Amino acid sequence: MGGVHPAPWRRAAVVAALMLAAFTFNTTENLPVGLLSLMADDLRVSLTAVGALVTGYGLAVAVGSLPLAHVTRSVPRRYLMTGLLAVLALASWICALAAVSYGLLLAARVATALAQALFWAVMGPVAVGLFAPERRGRIIGLLSVGGSLATVAGVPAGTWLGGQAGWRVPFAVLGALAAVSLVAVAVLLPTSRPQAGHAAYGAAPDRRRFAVVLTTTALSVTGAFTGFTYLVAFLDEVSGFGRDAVSAVLTAFGAAALAGVTVVGPLLDRYPRATLTVPVAGQAIALLGLYAGGSSQAATVVLLMLLGASVAPAFMATQSQVLQVAPGRTETALAANSAAFNVGVAVGALFGGALLPLTGVRGTFLAGGLLTAVALVVLSWPESVVSRAAVDAPEPGVR
Repeated sequence: MGGVHPAPWRRAAVVAALMLAAFTFNTTENLPVGLLSLMADDLRVSLTAVGALVTGYGLAVAVGSLPLAHVTRSVPRRYLMTGLLAVLALASWICALAAVSYGLLLAARVATALAQALFWAVMGPVAVGLFAPERRGRIIGLLSVGGSLATVAGVPAGTWLGGQAGWRVPFAVLGALAAVSLVAVAVLLPTSRPQAGHAAYGAAPDRRRFAVVLTTTALSVTGAFTGFTYLVAFLDEVSGFGRDAVSAVLTAFGAAALAGVTVVGPLLDRYPRATLTVPVAGQAIALLGLYAGGSSQAATVVLLMLLGASVAPAFMATQSQVLQVAPGRTETALAANSAAFNVGVAVGALFGGALLPLTGVRGTFLAGGLLTAVALVVLSWPESVVSRAAVDAPEPGVR
């Protein structure tokens, strides 16, 4: 970063700390889903109110990503990342307070969400800036593994711990994990100007390709969550799974997502287009297959694993491509992609909810598959030999 070349062990430690931070943020975001009833009973609020702690979190990320990235674009990344992790740690410990009220809990969640919005925008450039440009995709893949582990291990473990020791204890543990990341980043991350180094700008700026990637993110995520939001109802009404089997099916989905990012991550640099196109196509096949064959339990499990192995690598691949084609500063471009993702989650859930009384839960997967197919069409649009944006883009040194 900006001429700073830390020792290999130091770079590896920073990446490990950022992976842990990604795991902690993602677990924190979704943990209330597993603790819904415990939190509602203890706080004496409705299940809907506790659910708002998750939906409000996602909306805060979507709204805050771009403005925060712009406001903090001149802050040295070491100081910024340390501050964001401090917010995560303190907010998590506030959630763990014995006397915490619903209002204070909601405020802590919003603060964490805003910190996460900025964290995802700057984490990629911070990490890849420590390594050679040709390793951008591989580093993004490693960071995505950290985030994906939250689904497979973080939320299930937090749910179990909450059931054993009370819902506040998992938040206290998450605060401790954030503190570990904070110390590692504060001590080991070099201090440099945000605009210095190759990671501050796209490797091959291309406004048209950037627009295609953002559109693909928005459409594919909207498609995924149009159906996936109502997966539990689908497993019950269409596939006939009992309540006890749902957790095992969701674990298989999460394991497939982790396997997907683990396999695809090392290929991002060598096959940038294929590592995005193939997962989006896989998602379309999985969603349409669930609509057509969801009455078979065996087919449902296989298709859900395909869906998991597609959704997570698809977003990882869009992040990697944004680092390549960003027409300006990469953290702003990544913030836009993160906002597109979170808007897709919210719109997909709303769209699926509107379809439920009209088409039933099965129809939400058909609609999601068709939206994903549109994303695949957008992604496949032919390109000119040389993008005008790439030709006209100024050199990083003169921005």
